Amino acid sequence: MLAEELKASGVGLEFLTGELKGSHDPPGIVFAVLAAMPGMEREYMRDRTLEGQESARRRGKTIGGAGVTDESMLSMALHLRSQETSLRDIAKRLVITTGAKKGRHPLPATVMRMLRERDEQAATAASA
Repeated sequence: MLAEELKASGVGLEFLTGELKGSHDPPGIVFAVLAAMPGMEREYMRDRTLEGQESARRRGKTIGGAGVTDESMLSMALHLRSQETSLRDIAKRLVITTGAKKGRHPLPATVMRMLRERDEQAATAASA
């Protein structure tokens, strides 16, 4: 049981304020429930966030920042990848041409996502 594992590990419960202020040993189900609550709350928040994102997508809302890639950037990235250039070096050579980030370089993760999406589209088209 969780309470026994926590006690064996030397884990206790301490309330910093309130009527139960002080340290308490983990005797039984109440402690186990209190110890499990943060994990349960985290999972609940994660599930609700994912549900909200899915709901927004179904309504046509975009999630995340504005797109900074375009066809010319993809073309240049594909050319540089064919020369076995690293993602970091590709990102350093590309320049964002529109929006608030105009004149800056995309992140390597953005370049990787752009190339992965293009590869997935090509694979889907080839299998169809």
